[in-house]
Amino acid sequence: MIFTPLPLAGAFRIDLDRREDARGFFARLFCAEEFADHGLATAWVQCNTSFSRAEGTLRGLHFQRPPMAEVKMVRCLKGAIFDVMVDLRAGSASFGQWTALELSAENRSMAYIPEGFAHGFQTLCPETELLYFHSQVYSPAHEGGLRHDDPRLGIPWPRPVADLSPRDAAHPGLDTLEPIR
Repeated sequence: MIFTPLPLAGAFRIDLDRREDARGFFARLFCAEEFADHGLATAWVQCNTSFSRAEGTLRGLHFQRPPMAEVKMVRCLKGAIFDVMVDLRAGSASFGQWTALELSAENRSMAYIPEGFAHGFQTLCPETELLYFHSQVYSPAHEGGLRHDDPRLGIPWPRPVADLSPRDAAHPGLDTLEPIR
């Protein structure tokens, strides 16, 4: 695996280190030893999938608060997404800053999102499916969200928003959100 640090401390793009031959390729998606060598989570307790029918579907920005704060690792299995993470860690030098990357079935990259980050994505084509690994089980009592269109963030979503859940539309802005401790 090839670990590339993103501009926000603790966040990574993970690419396959492919072993290719005439048949195709083989690559690791996860190795506890390699993740530990980079100081990353090595235990995944929940694995989920997300499917979006329409191009422009926006999901997020979501997070969980302690003691159920979670690390996420996301990979796009079909289609493509604009994947966004926002640093919400109290005391972080990059609090309120965001970074993004494109994840697609074609590039096979993964995003590693640390605890204390909000995460969301927008589909770049129809029929998009993701695979998520989580370091904690989902806890409705600890969930939180951040407005995708908060002017303070200024995220330039690449497509007009085609579909947004009422829950995601009601998330607060950064100015009223308590940092994650």
